[in-house]
Amino acid sequence: MAAQRAYTTHPLVLRRVTVRSVHQVTPKMRRVVLGGEELAAFTRDGTGHPAFAAPGFDDHIKLILAADGDVHAALPAQLPHGIEWTPAEHRLTRDYTPRRVDPEAGELHLDFVVHGDGPAEAWSAAAREGDELWFVGPKSSLRLPERLDWIQLVGDETALPAIGRFLDERPLDAPARVLVAVSDESARQELALRDGDTVTWVVAEPGDAAALEAAVRALPVEAGEGYVWAAAESRALLPVRRYLQRERKLPKDRLNVTGYWHREEAPAPASAPGAEASADAVAASGPARIPSPLPWLVARAALRLGVVDAVADAPGLSAEALATRLGVSGPGIDVLLPLLATYGVVVGADDGASGLRLGTGLRLGPAGEELLDEHEREEYTGHEAELLLALTHLAPALRDGGSPWRLASGGTLHETVAQDAERYGELVEECEQLVFLLGGLTADPLWESIGTCLLTGPGSASVAAALDDAGRRPRLRLRVAEDAVPVTVLRGHVPAPDRIDWTAGPADVAVAAKALAHRTDEEAALLLTRLAGWTRTAVLVEASRPDGLSPHAAEAALHAYAATGSPLRDSAAIAALAHRSGWEVERTIALGWGTEATVLRRA
Repeated sequence: MAAQRAYTTHPLVLRRVTVRSVHQVTPKMRRVVLGGEELAAFTRDGTGHPAFAAPGFDDHIKLILAADGDVHAALPAQLPHGIEWTPAEHRLTRDYTPRRVDPEAGELHLDFVVHGDGPAEAWSAAAREGDELWFVGPKSSLRLPERLDWIQLVGDETALPAIGRFLDERPLDAPARVLVAVSDESARQELALRDGDTVTWVVAEPGDAAALEAAVRALPVEAGEGYVWAAAESRALLPVRRYLQRERKLPKDRLNVTGYWHREEAPAPASAPGAEASADAVAASGPARIPSPLPWLVARAALRLGVVDAVADAPGLSAEALATRLGVSGPGIDVLLPLLATYGVVVGADDGASGLRLGTGLRLGPAGEELLDEHEREEYTGHEAELLLALTHLAPALRDGGSPWRLASGGTLHETVAQDAERYGELVEECEQLVFLLGGLTADPLWESIGTCLLTGPGSASVAAALDDAGRRPRLRLRVAEDAVPVTVLRGHVPAPDRIDWTAGPADVAVAAKALAHRTDEEAALLLTRLAGWTRTAVLVEASRPDGLSPHAAEAALHAYAATGSPLRDSAAIAALAHRSGWEVERTIALGWGTEATVLRRA
């Protein structure tokens, strides 16, 4: 039986609301009640949009603010089925959890932690009746397992809106074990507890990882089928996640840990061992403004050798014991430790006289704790890291043609992933966010006459999930065609997906989802030629411009070039590839976040 997906997607709509009232829930929490016609179904610029829906207790909406006060210049463009984040220099966005949604009253309640700084908290402090607020979302809602014997809800003050909403609405009938870390007793709230529930309040500084971990470890381990939901400062959750995964051994579908905010550390002087500093800060102190790649390379080596995990598992190791534990001979560890300490990955013992001694008492520093998170370490060990390393061949690739990846590895990226299911699986994971953008495609009239759909590319699972959410699946037969597709990644989205070769029968439509992003122009043209033998209609889902919200938007073209030898392909480049392979572009559907669906017909 196919596994149920963990999330339900929602249409992304830009909405305007106004302040109806402001209440002080506690000295540490301010509630703003918002309302307006755009919480119901409404029409803007001739396009109809559905009513606001946030059924999940921890749903997030994205508030749109502006550093210069000009909010209208910071607003994204509303598409018929999505959002396009156009460039806006002064845009500020913050994610918040609805504390209460009242469709009948046309109201939305948002709770703001009173901490004295931050654009959203400042907005809430100044909010008066009639003030406007723009927001987008939520993009999805968490699906909890249907049958549970208990649920643990863990968080700090920022998690109280989600915890309070869960207890008010009870999305499942199971005893709740609540743990909340607050900055002082005045932050405690009345919660809607039932018989069988428990609540534990812990007073600790915001972001105190040790206090939160100790409190979670002190909770009783219960028998039966359970679920743990946790939300707090991102670093503070790292040891909690590690404990729940490694010691409690909770499976992924019984665990949801989310960093709601990130505490900024003031950088210490780069010369101080153990200081947390960025490569940019260090580079700025010297004559050159371009950051050195050394910290990145050392962090990558530390992860690949197992240094971070070893120090986390056995804090207090000496350098010699660490080297023995990892099987590293020679002076290798001593070469790594000074830079790892400089950038806050590890910290040595402090004997009070000579200061830090890196050879003894090793433990993780702030940056090392962050590297315990799987998403953080992907920057150093995952697919993007391999693309970055391929850019060491950027100069000869630019001079002689071809992709840096081909020069680095001896083959194209497509050839690499075609022989490596694990690496292909990384591409599939990168495409998971695609499901939130496909509403424009699944709403297109082309599906009205479709019976058989051929899927290809690492985004196939996301397309299948989006078709499911749109109610298109009952009359569709989905087939999967790829040179090397790990069909297991589609379980839960495509019931008994067929892995088929290129000689099977025709399909009414073929959808290639991010299938061109890891192919050279020649390989992309070959794929499009093959699709022409299958169907008269094809859809290409590709990113044609950088995501306007991404802090790495300027790097998008270079990443694409590293992979394929071509810059990020815009609409014109995709059309040229299509014409080269005997296709004509019928239309382009803007999906948002720089992504488009190009509908092709055989010429």
